[in-house]
Amino acid sequence: MQTTNELLMIRPVDFKFNEQTAGNNKFQQASDEENVQALALKEFDNFVSLLREKGVNVTVINDTPEPETPDSIFPNNWVSFHENGQVFLYPMFSENRRRERRNDIIESLGKNFAISGITDLSAHEQKSVYLEGTGSMVLDRENKIAYACLSVRTDQKVLEDFCAQSGYRAIPFQAVDAEGFPIYHTNVMMCIGSGFTVICLDAIPDEKERKTIIENLSSSGHEIVEISYDQMNRFAGNMLQVQNNNGDLLLIMSEQAYLSLNASQIERLEKYSQIVHSPIYTIEKNGGGSARCMLAEIHLGKK
Repeated sequence: MQTTNELLMIRPVDFKFNEQTAGNNKFQQASDEENVQALALKEFDNFVSLLREKGVNVTVINDTPEPETPDSIFPNNWVSFHENGQVFLYPMFSENRRRERRNDIIESLGKNFAISGITDLSAHEQKSVYLEGTGSMVLDRENKIAYACLSVRTDQKVLEDFCAQSGYRAIPFQAVDAEGFPIYHTNVMMCIGSGFTVICLDAIPDEKERKTIIENLSSSGHEIVEISYDQMNRFAGNMLQVQNNNGDLLLIMSEQAYLSLNASQIERLEKYSQIVHSPIYTIEKNGGGSARCMLAEIHLGKK
């Protein structure tokens, strides 16, 4: 299944602009506001409430004051959960993000979900190569394809290691913003749901790579909903399709992303899912990530 009705979210205690990640994340902007944590916490809690109101099961775990982890609100970068019971842990670019990997979170989830094994790829950090989970990769879970735009945070050798141990097939490519700067994570320019893909094709400069991606998406039955650079910059690529407890499909995004879409795009997406959006402007501005980054999908079976 491409979608799940179980999500993990980490409630922040010290959310703020992370200097260690800003060099290669051009979506980040330092805020002048003094109460960034308070504003982000309110956005987080409202987002969780909205998801639960829509019938999605959300496991919320509180971050801890120590060690300092300003980006803990984005757990999908350090962990992923798979339908065969496997849990993957990932190598992270910035040192303060490596502290987000918490065994106690895995143990807590193991009380309710069936975990068959843990594959820890974090040793790649010793070689200064990284793969930041489902930020670095956009997974077509139904067809076992991992799409990944290569960057400082997404290394092809680590991608191949993940694929070898998970049974996925890698489709690596280059992607850049309008100024030609490498896009740091694939999930800000691409989303895969059941029957559709949202993607900024303009960001893929190599014609051959672009053609390969289009052919693979089309052959696997995905309608391609193309977004512009401007829409990508407003996090329109950072969406996640989930289920609710009635089996209805929901497409989760931020309010900023939703407002960037045109009527035709909304109409096409609503063929596949009900759109659910929430205002998370403080989180987006300071963290350089959006709604999808905040959601770690739990594809594990229930105990």
